[in-house]
Amino acid sequence: MRLKRAMDVVVAGAGLIVASPVMAAIAMVILVRDGRPVVFRQRRPGYMGEPFTLVKFRTMTEARDERGVLLPDGERLTRVGKVLRQLSLDELPQLWNVLRGDMSVVGPRPLLMQYLSRYSAEQLRRHDVKPGLTGWAQIHGRNAVSWPERFALDVWYVEHRSLRLDAWIVLRTMWQVIAREGVCRAGHVSMPEFLGEPPRPS
Repeated sequence: MRLKRAMDVVVAGAGLIVASPVMAAIAMVILVRDGRPVVFRQRRPGYMGEPFTLVKFRTMTEARDERGVLLPDGERLTRVGKVLRQLSLDELPQLWNVLRGDMSVVGPRPLLMQYLSRYSAEQLRRHDVKPGLTGWAQIHGRNAVSWPERFALDVWYVEHRSLRLDAWIVLRTMWQVIAREGVCRAGHVSMPEFLGEPPRPS
């Protein structure tokens, strides 16, 4: 949809300009408190599952145990990172992903590459649109809902997407960020790993 893409470019471009002082300040705090790298990069599946490099502010360390295995997320989350996640400020660099065309302002959130093979055919439909900075699932519980609920919300968005709906999602997201609702699932930094649908009893 050309109009949606045009709006993405306008919103992302304006957002980068307006947020640049805040982003510069965040980068400086991370650099001073936690060192390099300031930005975290990771391959994520985009439109039709094609990988792209997602960027966000680094919120965790690379601390490992004696076997070289990464420690649990909760033990690697930095103090600065915790604040950034609570305020969703760690996501600001993704405005660059939107400007590049990897993402849209609104769409299902980009998850992990290894999840692609774990989706059901219905859940995989979440990749029929570009991933977004925010989405229908984000304003309906965010990380507090279960994986099946979240994917059902993503697919609902794919089937009902419109510019009017996108505008509502953006407005509702502003409140979500202010209220800090659904930032994480109880006992987790964000959400537990998605391992696929459990087999149905025969």
